[in-house]
Amino acid sequence: MPTRNILAACASLTAILIAATAVHTTHRVQAQSKTYSPEYTKSGELIAPTNYRQWIFLTSGFDMTYRERKGAPDHSMFDNVFVNPEAYASFLETGTWPDKTVLVLENRGAQEKGEVIVKGGRFQGTEVMGLEVHVKDSTHFNREGIGGQWGFYDVGSDGKGKLFEPSASCYTCHAQHAAVDTTFVQFYPTLIELAAKKGTLSDAYRRERDSSQPAAPESKQSPKP
Repeated sequence: MPTRNILAACASLTAILIAATAVHTTHRVQAQSKTYSPEYTKSGELIAPTNYRQWIFLTSGFDMTYRERKGAPDHSMFDNVFVNPEAYASFLETGTWPDKTVLVLENRGAQEKGEVIVKGGRFQGTEVMGLEVHVKDSTHFNREGIGGQWGFYDVGSDGKGKLFEPSASCYTCHAQHAAVDTTFVQFYPTLIELAAKKGTLSDAYRRERDSSQPAAPESKQSPKP
């Protein structure tokens, strides 16, 4: 092949590689800059996020309940909590949640049979048994008192979340016991200490935490000679 043709082929290949790199970089930047924002139907239902399992995982709970339970439950559940990445990044900086924060609580049944290798303990099933979403959206909520800028949604099989009214017990419970901005950060092991350092723990949570800690024993002084 003549030298001129070889040089022309190399130049064309270089141009193709440069163009492909530019397209890949553009797509990567666009993907990184894309942020999630809550969406609603015309009737006010929340359109539940479908990709929440690509978000930041915060914690799992097993058979957790906030009420006294009489006897063992008839079935066991795992609760998994996820948050949109941009809200998580903001929390790391400020110790509290920004507007447009979306927390997803996913319920899965606890299984102990069905896998030959499992000889003890329990693992999460593949079926999602329930889905709830806690949304902070100042353009959608602007209440005084209980609830404030937050809304709780129960997501149905159609992927639409129905709003719990402010009179629901979940709002009162979170207002009285939540560690940060009416959210249960006390159950998020990577965030609770950060919130304490940032000084964003709620007064209600700190009072409850301090009252549950045993009092320090009184020091015994030796009698004076």
